[in-house]
Formats: sequence, structure tokens, C-alpha cells
Amino acid sequence: MKIYSSGNIRNVAVLGHSGSGKTTIMEAALNIAKITTRQGRVEDGNTVSDYDAEEIRRKVSISASIIPIEWLDNKINFIDAPGYFDFVGEVKEALAAADLALIVVSAKSGVEVGTEKAWEFATELGIPKIIFVNSMDDENADLDKVVDELKNSFGKSIAPLQVPFKENDKFAGFVNAIKKEGRRFVNGRTEPCEVPEGMEAEVEVMHAMIEEAVAETSDELMEKFFMEEPFTVEEIHEGIRSGIESNSVTPVFCGAAVSQIGVRVLMNSIIEYAPSAERMRKAIDALDVKAGKEAEIGCTDNDPLAAFVFKTIADPFVGRLSIFRVFSGMIKKDTPLYNASSDAFEKAGHLYIMRGKEQIEVDEIHAGDIGAIAKLQATATQNTLSSRERPLELKKIDFPEPLLSMAVVPKGKGDEDKISQAFSKLLEEDKTMRFEINKDTKQTIVYGQGDSHLDVLVNKLKNKYKIDVALETPVIPYREMIKSKIRVQGKYKKQSGGHGQYGDVHMEFEPSGDLSAPYVFEEKIVGGVVPRQYFPAVEKGIQECVKAGPLAAFPVVGIKATLVFGSYHAVDSSEMAFKMAASMAFKDGFMKAKPTILEPIAKVDVYVPDDYTGDIMGDMNKRRGRILGMDKVGANQRISAEVPMAEIFKYTSDLRSMTQGRGRYTMEFLRYEEAPAEVQLKVIEARKKELEAIRDKE
Repeated sequence: MKIYSSGNIRNVAVLGHSGSGKTTIMEAALNIAKITTRQGRVEDGNTVSDYDAEEIRRKVSISASIIPIEWLDNKINFIDAPGYFDFVGEVKEALAAADLALIVVSAKSGVEVGTEKAWEFATELGIPKIIFVNSMDDENADLDKVVDELKNSFGKSIAPLQVPFKENDKFAGFVNAIKKEGRRFVNGRTEPCEVPEGMEAEVEVMHAMIEEAVAETSDELMEKFFMEEPFTVEEIHEGIRSGIESNSVTPVFCGAAVSQIGVRVLMNSIIEYAPSAERMRKAIDALDVKAGKEAEIGCTDNDPLAAFVFKTIADPFVGRLSIFRVFSGMIKKDTPLYNASSDAFEKAGHLYIMRGKEQIEVDEIHAGDIGAIAKLQATATQNTLSSRERPLELKKIDFPEPLLSMAVVPKGKGDEDKISQAFSKLLEEDKTMRFEINKDTKQTIVYGQGDSHLDVLVNKLKNKYKIDVALETPVIPYREMIKSKIRVQGKYKKQSGGHGQYGDVHMEFEPSGDLSAPYVFEEKIVGGVVPRQYFPAVEKGIQECVKAGPLAAFPVVGIKATLVFGSYHAVDSSEMAFKMAASMAFKDGFMKAKPTILEPIAKVDVYVPDDYTGDIMGDMNKRRGRILGMDKVGANQRISAEVPMAEIFKYTSDLRSMTQGRGRYTMEFLRYEEAPAEVQLKVIEARKKELEAIRDKE
């Protein structure tokens, strides 16, 4: 593969709703560019992009895949990203390396939630967009309807450059709405043709739409537009270029990727209109680590080196592969690299250009290009590789927080330790998951973006690391406490001939008022009725009891235990006897002091379009939530509520279902509070069965 400079490189993230045809477009482009001898099919599991076993099995993209294509003396680095919501982290990684978003829309389905999300993510990062309306060969394809939906959803920047026409009820070509000239598809290429009769009015409408969009790109064009003076073809071309760059124009193309129709025109147009890496990244903000201040660099070979690792592939057999975008400077084979995040030196032993899973070795990678290095020891996703003389750090990716949690239960004996190691490897690849061992329940908990995300992680554990696990509903970490004050006696007396055991304590138990601490221990012994040497043993008895309360074996919080009286035996008393006596007093006193179950309460902020606010608030009430308020945040409403965590741990899937994927939420633990009586009964009964099941297994 040739080496390209930043002025001849286009980095394009391919986004859109799941099933819109993104991977098929990549297959068509690869075949048109003669990189492959035949066009692969997602259904056959033989595409270049979807090479992972899980992708082949599910027939959907799971990971972002790099597809470099040399075209018209330029290089287009396509980054094929998943459309399914659970794999949003891959979309974020793709956009972190891109200068343009190619949003694919189905000509049959039109604007879908995935279309809206793709537009939203690209807009947040200020990345220009072009749209390709795919599946124009479908009998239900309707470009006019799709364009109307695009304009209604995204505004007047939408500029369709083609007006399609049919022959014998089949998609046959288009009219170039800029030049008002016909183009017929012949063997995947276009040939000039007459504008079909009766299309003139429609073409004029589209042409006017283009002029309206490009008029926004300069004062001169805006003046001509208001004066109703026609634009020249070159003025429109230049207006589209500058409009894409400034995000004020979004060209719309159409085609049918499965038949390669329109894909060649799409690639030509990307070269013609889309900004190069050099042009798009004239000024890049970076942190100069040594100077401790912001620095500005450009996307040229002569600027200081800054290569951002936006994706990591961790394979148990091949090892770690770090995929990076060179934002400035250049990397040559064996270049010493400095990672300021880990304060470590790395060596670029072998440099690769990735194409799906294929690794193409090269000697150097220039500014603006995307490459990979194998087996870097101290480098992770989001790290920046630079030089020791000028250490730089680039802006990190804003990954969504994983909120769906499940408990991981190994099916094989002795796999507990292996699970943590395997999850650590998976975490290198996937920054949208998290795992932990819950200190209260002792369960291994994995957090993900949704059911499919967690299912993929489970299958990766099995296929890559040979660990078979099941996912179960996590134990909710309830707490136990008392609500009243009580005084009880605990006497432990054991006589079995010879040396016996004797410990006697009188204790007061009451709420401490501090739910952040399990217990507070005090002693108010007068006259030495319990020798001081046994005080620690009494506290030890309390300390062990609060780990699993008498009500349902949940941890106890907020209890104050005071040793007020007791007695001892000069021969038979011991630390163990007083510990046992304190334990007996605790269990008796706890059950007499109005014991209760506390449940964890979360603060939840739900972000949804206006249309869904009523449904969300009604659903929150069903979950025993308390609505705190509602306010406008951007295009969405933010609904703030306090909700029991037991009612919301699967909210990710439920919210997605209620809002067709348009809603999102954040959640954080707030406090513990007393659960309603009917909830407590259910919790105690469920806990009883759970403990019985554990005992049966043992």
C-alpha cells in the first residue's frame, strides 16, 4: 500500500441504524476498488468488516472495523461502526478517528433512531456529515419521503444532489441536481443520458434546495440567493465543500450497495467534496504535558508527533493490537514513542495498516492516517503516543457509563480467578463495560450497555478464554437496622466437667443515627462487674453479628451497642465466652427492637424527547419512584427522580423499549431508607429461599 500525506487522506466513520447496509457498502467499495475479487455478504458471514465469530453468528457488526481504500490517487479510511445501540462505544471510537460521518439511511425505512443517534454523536463532536440513502432498488423505496424526513429531523442543511428515476419499475439512474443532467447506471458505473420526461419540475425543486443550503456558506452566495440570481456549477461545488466543512451543508446521495449502484459515485464525491485530514484538522487542541498548558498542533508531518490510540484489540493468541490515528507528525518503524499517561516508553517495532482483520505491514504512517502497532506494553485505549521531548495528550473519548448489571456465575470449578483475568483483558478492548466484586454480596458483577452487550461478553469469555459462565440477577444489597431502644441479657454458660465457659452481658441496643457505619460500641461498666480485658471480646461479638443480621442475613447498619452490666467467673470466664454472650444478646435484642429492612435508593436522571415524558413519569411512579423535577436540557427533557435500586437495575432495556431507543439515563447511589412493609416481606422470603439454595449446593 502506498504512503499518503494528510492532504490526500479522508477518514470517514460509517454510521447508521442497524441493518441500513453499512457493511454492504464497504463490501461494494472494496470490490469496486478491486481489493476483493467478489463482494461478500453479511448473510454468508464472509465480509471483510465483520470477521469476528460473534459478528458472523449474529449477522450484525459488533466492533468498529478499519477499511482503507485507495481511490483516485487518494486514500479513504472508512471506519465501519455498529448500528446496534449496545455497541455505542465502538461508534464513539470510530468518530474519535474520523473527519467525516457517512450516515447510511434505508430508502425503505427512512430516518430511524440509529440515524438520529448517528447525527447527534457527529454533531456533538463537530464532525461534518454526508448521507447515503441505501436500498433504492427496494420496491418500497421512496427518496422524496426520506428527504422530507431528513429535513424535518435535521434542518435545512440537507441537500440532495441526486433525483433518482426508474426504468421498467427498477431503479436505473439519477439526475445530477447540480448540473441537471441525467446519469444511467450501467454495470455499476454511470453513463450520461437524457433527463427522463416529466422530471424537470422535481429536479428544479432539488436544485433550489441545494442553492438554499449552499447560500448559507458565504455572504456573496447569500446575496445572490436573495437577488434570485442563479449559481454557477463551480459556485455550488465550492459551496458544498465549504458547507460540509462548516457543518452547514449535508449532501444526500442514493444507491443500492448490494448491486454496487451509486457506491462509485459516493467514493468519487467523498474525494471531491469531503475535507482532507489536513484541511479538517488545521488546528488541533492538545495538552502539552511538560509545559502544563494547552498547545495547538496541525495535521502535518512537520508538527510534533501526536498519535491517539482510539481502539484496542486484545486477542489471547495474537496479543494486544493498538489502533491509532496520527493527528500530527509521523511514525516510522522502530520509532521510540512516549506515553505520558503511563509515563512509559514504547517502541514501534512493526507498523501496520489494518483492513478488517488483515494486517498490512508498512514502514511509516503519516499525519492524518490510521495504523496499528502490536504488543505495546503500557499503552491503552485513549492514550496518546508522542515524543519525550514534546509529550502531548489529546482529548479523550466520552464513553457512556454502563448501567445494566448482572451477576457472573462460573459453571466450571476453579474458574473464579480466571474470570477476573479474562474481564481485565476484555476491558482493554471495551471501555463501555465494567466489572467488580461486590464487597457486600461477594458476587462478581458485570456492567454493560444492554442485554446483547452482556451476551456478547459471555460468549467472548467462552470462545476466547474457555470460561463458561451464566448471568443471574444480582443480589440487591439491602441493609438491616433497628428502630427502637432495648435492653437485653446474653449469658453463655457451658459446663462439661472440668474447666467451663461463662460470660454474662447486659446490653442496650438503639439506633445510632449514622447509616454509614455498621455499629458504634460503648461500655458503661461500673464497679468492674465485667473486667476491662473482656471489652474487646464483647465488641468482637457485635462486629461479627453485624455482617449478617438476624432478619434476612443482610449487613446491619446504624446500631449502637452499649455494655451496661454483666458478671464473670474467676475460673470459667474467657474472651470466647464473652464474645458468645454478646452475640446472643445481639440476636435477641435486634429482633425485639423493631427490626427493619433498608433498601438502596438511587438518584436517576432520565433524558427523553418531550413526547415520552408522560410515559416515563408514569413508569417511575409504578417503580415506587419520587419525581423531583423536570427541566429542559438541549433537545430533551430531563426527569429527575429517586427510585429504589431494586426497581431499576434492568431499566436500560425498559427505557430503550419505551422510547424506541431515544432515551438515556444516569444513575448514582444516593442513600438507604426503610422499605415498605410489603416489600420487606417479599425480600425476607426471597432471601430465605436464596440462602436455602446456597446451603443445598454446599
